[in-house]
Amino acid sequence: MFSETPLRPPRHSSLLDGISEASSIRLNNQIYELKEAGRDIVTLSLGEAFFDIPLPSFEGLPAQQIHHYSHSRGVPLLREKLARYQREISAAPVDPAEEILVTVGSKAAIFMVLTTLLEPGDEVIIPEPLWVSYPDQVRLARGVPVMTPWFESVEELGARVTPRTKAIIVNNPHNPTGRRLGADQLRVLHQLADRHGLFLIADEAYHEFVPAGERFVSALEHDPDKRHTVVCNSMSKNYGISGWRIGYLVAGAPLLAQVIKVQQHLVTCAPTILSHWLAKHFEAVLEHTRPQIRRVVETRNRMARLLADRGVECLEGDSTFYLFASLGASRLDSEEFAYELLVRHGVGVVPGAGYGASCDRFVRIAVGAESEERLVRGISAVATLIEETR
Repeated sequence: MFSETPLRPPRHSSLLDGISEASSIRLNNQIYELKEAGRDIVTLSLGEAFFDIPLPSFEGLPAQQIHHYSHSRGVPLLREKLARYQREISAAPVDPAEEILVTVGSKAAIFMVLTTLLEPGDEVIIPEPLWVSYPDQVRLARGVPVMTPWFESVEELGARVTPRTKAIIVNNPHNPTGRRLGADQLRVLHQLADRHGLFLIADEAYHEFVPAGERFVSALEHDPDKRHTVVCNSMSKNYGISGWRIGYLVAGAPLLAQVIKVQQHLVTCAPTILSHWLAKHFEAVLEHTRPQIRRVVETRNRMARLLADRGVECLEGDSTFYLFASLGASRLDSEEFAYELLVRHGVGVVPGAGYGASCDRFVRIAVGAESEERLVRGISAVATLIEETR
């Protein structure tokens, strides 16, 4: 006989009650639905670049391996090529056997690192504008995100350190502003990490997206021994194949030996067939995508000038394919502005509020997914709506 006691339904973890959907992804899901319904939307919200990518052929790959699990650290040849590539970027030696881990996108790499580093209640300093997933990834790892307003400099971050501080996360080059951290700023962060025994987590997923002739400075340059530095990076983002979800992280061998446990229990390994393809075509992919990367960065800076000509200011930056545009004298906050822009003008941008509490007077504009004509149309609509809502 079943008990007549009232049924008590199961409940999910209260941890998720404090976690929100990623604002940029939520918005883009709405745009996908509008497009499916036949609406023409100028999409300035997608966090990816649409390159001319040939349809891949998997011929010539090891047939007995590509359909099965690979080493949980990643396919050996891909790790070897990534280690050489990372040394070219940073001049820091990387041991492909013990200091690199291929992951299912750089987003997973960041979360696995946070899960490895944090005890419940540990704090992570996150400068704003922040990438939208950092705070909630810290919360999911049982930590406490400590956000700093966008106008604070790296020199001021030391005032945020407490006995519970465990790490600092920086995005370089930066989503959503396109700013690059220079050697002096990175040196300040390394000194702060050394002084307080902190980890520096450097998300370098856009390191290829810098202007022609400019040099990207990796966080590893000032910590080649990887005492406290963890670099998370993305092949899929940098090479215009974001749907492939292939990232990697570089860290000291002792830390990576702990992170790999999370990888093994979470996903086992990165997608084997895609890893083998990228290992085989590594150099060809770079040769094919780098000219397209330069073009999209040039487009980004051209659109920044177009906004400036219309009186719209952006936070400082010259890299990535993002602009963080000020709403100026508009009476609307960023959520209201993005909604009105979508409804009135059929243009999608991401509200700045998702990038931190201090960023509600901005919207993120991405220029990687549309033609020049449609970009100009979208940029014009942003400036027009600011003028209409003064």
